[in-house]
Amino acid sequence: MSEPTVRAIERDELLVAETSEGDQELQRRENTSTSELSREIGAVLRSNDLHIDPMSIDVERRDDETMIINMGPSHPSTHGVLRLMLELDGEYVLRCKPVIGYLHTGMEKTAEELSYIQGATNVTRMDYLSPVINELNYSLAVEMLLGIEVPERAVWIRMMMSELNRMSSHLVWMATNGMDLGSTSMMIYGLRERELILAFFEKTAGLRLNLNYVRPGGVAADLPDGWKDDVAVICDTIDERTYEYDQLLTGQPIFRERMVGVAPITAEEALSLSVTGPVLRSTGVPWDLRRTMPYLAYDQVEFDVIVGTYGDNFDRYAIRLNEIRESIRIVRQCAERMPSGDYRSQDPKVTPPPRARIGESMEALIHHFKLFTEGFHVPVGEVYSAVESPRGEIGCYLVSDGSAKPYRLHVRGPSFVNLQAIPLLMRGGSVSDAITTVSTVDPVLGEVDR
Repeated sequence: MSEPTVRAIERDELLVAETSEGDQELQRRENTSTSELSREIGAVLRSNDLHIDPMSIDVERRDDETMIINMGPSHPSTHGVLRLMLELDGEYVLRCKPVIGYLHTGMEKTAEELSYIQGATNVTRMDYLSPVINELNYSLAVEMLLGIEVPERAVWIRMMMSELNRMSSHLVWMATNGMDLGSTSMMIYGLRERELILAFFEKTAGLRLNLNYVRPGGVAADLPDGWKDDVAVICDTIDERTYEYDQLLTGQPIFRERMVGVAPITAEEALSLSVTGPVLRSTGVPWDLRRTMPYLAYDQVEFDVIVGTYGDNFDRYAIRLNEIRESIRIVRQCAERMPSGDYRSQDPKVTPPPRARIGESMEALIHHFKLFTEGFHVPVGEVYSAVESPRGEIGCYLVSDGSAKPYRLHVRGPSFVNLQAIPLLMRGGSVSDAITTVSTVDPVLGEVDR
């Protein structure tokens, strides 16, 4: 080889070494042991009932028969900054390895430098499609440590806003999943309906996405004038349009070809991987924290837990479509049964004085100043709170050392856990199936790289 060719090869090797993610990357077969290959196809599953057939591990295949490619992290169908390393045999996926860590948000560490009051502004940015539910989970954990009770009106407001947020999140999924499958109409319709909900959020909280609305002790503000009419319009409009989505997608031959029977997972595999949310319920397991471990007032409203049968892409689609309708049922019940009263706790330890008193009383001014500069102190202890997000169980493990800032915050992100299922779902499918599979798992990378 000529000297310029040798230099070019050395330069390419150096670039590969500098950008390598190390053990996190999918290695070539010649560098991968048989035990590692078996783990990649499911032996890592922790269940006595699941066994990997050694004969199913293709260890005889050579590297020159396959090709390892990157899908992402800069790829519109990886929903953010997810990198998938795929080993392909022609058009078919033999192995897959998700590689994460490109977002570098560090929100859990950031929480240690923020007061408990400021904390909701931090966690709301993790799963940016369900900010209200992030705030709710964090606030419930803080309230458990404080030992305070939230007024009944605040409980029902939180529940109604959470279900509106679930609807908006599933609408984004319907839109982007449609786009991934070539349905630009569904992209337009899904975002059109979501706009109704975001407009109501802006009217209620002043912001559309990262609301900082649910806070320890209650909510930031009461519902605006005319909120019942706004909610009725949202529910009636979206309920009617879900049936239009049904006509547009459910029976469409190309859509069904891409979804039915593609990327199935069994209940045993899903449970072994700790998968939750629509991915788990698609296997027939009716696990929904709103029903199985009720919080807020979910035990006082009627709704159905939607489950699938085959655990394939189509089941995951059908579950999310029908969960929009169930959320509409819950929102309507919240609107009908919304109690009167305070929208936040009147405990002066966590609640600032009314704005009108600040200009009249020096004590009120000092109280307000201390609360928003130093924050309130939380008793020593540790607690775990969990709620049902649109992607599954989101948990908040909170440790207090008695100061005004958390000693430790750790979030159990459903998107992070559900990513474990992707290699299992993709094995044996085509490259085009890989796009659909990532979409039906519905990961939000802000939560994965928190």
